[in-house]
Amino acid sequence: MTWGAPDLRGRVAVVTGASRGVGRGIALVLGECGATVYVTGRSTRAHARAKGTIDDTAAEVTARGGRGVAAPADHTDDAQTAAVFATVARDEGRIDLLVANAWGGYEAGTEGFTDPFWEQPLDRWDAMFTAGLRAQFATARAAAPAMVAQGDGLIVLTGGTDMRDYYLGNVPYDVVKAASSRLVVALAHELRSHGVAAVGVYPGFTRTEAVVDAFAKQGAEPPPETHSPEFVGRAVAHVLADRDRMALSGTGGQAATLARRYGFADVDGREIAPFALSGEYRLSGPSA
Repeated sequence: MTWGAPDLRGRVAVVTGASRGVGRGIALVLGECGATVYVTGRSTRAHARAKGTIDDTAAEVTARGGRGVAAPADHTDDAQTAAVFATVARDEGRIDLLVANAWGGYEAGTEGFTDPFWEQPLDRWDAMFTAGLRAQFATARAAAPAMVAQGDGLIVLTGGTDMRDYYLGNVPYDVVKAASSRLVVALAHELRSHGVAAVGVYPGFTRTEAVVDAFAKQGAEPPPETHSPEFVGRAVAHVLADRDRMALSGTGGQAATLARRYGFADVDGREIAPFALSGEYRLSGPSA
């Protein structure tokens, strides 16, 4: 398995939450494929919230052969979301891809993340559903009119899960992941007759900056089953380039599953197996 970058020159993409992590990895790969990429997020060089900014990501998209455009936006603010897509419509005249990736679900903190749900703070639920699921829906809603008008387009959600037979260790997290996967199904149903696809591309265990830092604090490296953020980007790029992508509409799977479909490896040449939780998290059926 190797990587042959699909030709996405002339395609226009919006990737939300792309200052770091999975969003950044997706944006960089789309740039490598020649696409114009609007990079959204709240962290800018003028107002950096953490390591990585949308300006840095946009510059690297351009350096890789695409055209990166930094588009500051907080996708919990509908006016800011609308402004991004108004700018794309004005300056590009079309949009081929939305990657609804922005995730603010950890802003209520992760302390006691696996404690019983009745001991969890209620604002953890609010953060996951407002800055996660609602942000995905709001950006899909903002992108859809242009895609419907042109009779073509792809909406990718990264927030779901294909591990439906497992409990994900935290009630709000488990429910929001399931809801995001269902959002893919519902969007696809309404968009299908307009020639627009909705597909879930879900990261496995990803070596994001936060994951690397967390392991480093313990004097360790992330385990070998992790993959790069750009591995998810390769999956997104292949789905966008797929002339038969409508066959995938309404479905979702890990980037590793799509890697087998399209025949690509991670940036270090490794084949990645789909991530699976241990048996203790498997949901049991009702007792007989």
